[in-house]
Amino acid sequence: MAKKTWQEKLNNPAPQQIKPVPTDMVGMKQGQMMLIPTPRLIDDFVRSLPAGESLDMRGLRGALAAEQGAEVTCPITAGIHLRTVAEAAYEQHKNGAALTDITPFWRVMDKKAPVTKKLACGVDFVTEQRQREGLSA
Repeated sequence: MAKKTWQEKLNNPAPQQIKPVPTDMVGMKQGQMMLIPTPRLIDDFVRSLPAGESLDMRGLRGALAAEQGAEVTCPITAGIHLRTVAEAAYEQHKNGAALTDITPFWRVMDKKAPVTKKLACGVDFVTEQRQREGLSA
């Protein structure tokens, strides 16, 4: 079986869920209602951020939870899906899509974010896009 592309992972049809946090962890309290986002939900949210505006992962998780009627967002799932969003966008860019047509993942990633170092585009690409929009590197 062939390995899925990032675009295929982005378009995974699994639904988002809201479940109680099973145990205290990562600043979340047992019983809080936790959003388990989908890659597409993360993608749609990042696309909604205007040029020149940025959020860190904590801000993204808080805003997503509030938007979806939850108290918190799963940090692990959100991080995995944010990488999927970034890799799918860069895949589109490599295949000829203009920067203005791809998801602006650099608005929620910077050179300090651990996941940025793992991206196929590299830290320099993220830094260049942030500087182009007037965001701190």
